[in-house]
Amino acid sequence: MSKPLSEMSLQELWRLFPILLCEHDPCWKEWYESEKKRILRFMKGQPCTLSHIGSTAIPNIFAKPTVDILMQVPAGSCLEKIGGIIQKNGYLCMSEEENRKSFNRGYTEEGYAKKVFHLHLRYENDCDEIYFRDYLLEHADVAKEYEALKISLWKRYEFDRDAYTEAKTEFIQKYTALAKEERGGKKSTPSEKKER
Repeated sequence: MSKPLSEMSLQELWRLFPILLCEHDPCWKEWYESEKKRILRFMKGQPCTLSHIGSTAIPNIFAKPTVDILMQVPAGSCLEKIGGIIQKNGYLCMSEEENRKSFNRGYTEEGYAKKVFHLHLRYENDCDEIYFRDYLLEHADVAKEYEALKISLWKRYEFDRDAYTEAKTEFIQKYTALAKEERGGKKSTPSEKKER
């Protein structure tokens, strides 16, 4: 019998859920759209904005087959209450920090499910991932550089998700800053790709 995820060490979890990269799959956009509708149904009118972020939102580059969704809620919203709603609807809390929570769906005791989602709960205007996504969508050469970086790190950090993420941070911060600069430093959501 498999050990429950809640009882596994970080190393056991990384072994069960290694870094996997694969070619872009057009289905990822469909997964996002379907999950977005499901989330809006269970949020029942709670004001929120949903955006498809991460590498699965960038055509033509390798990505982990995990659809990342950014949920922004108005300042002053109760993240604890919203997090509770999210967890009642099939998501597990992965991490919490001040003004941020992250959830996942599709992680099982046997490994990844067919569809895997990460849901990032934030207040409005905490959206660096959207700046980065839009920059890669507008600069195919930089998107390919990002892909090359990820592929170069993949096998080295296959079983160390934190190190993999850390090794990409400088690149992501550099192009997020450039994206903000190009948009005149505006703090609002950078594009009309913002979705409700």
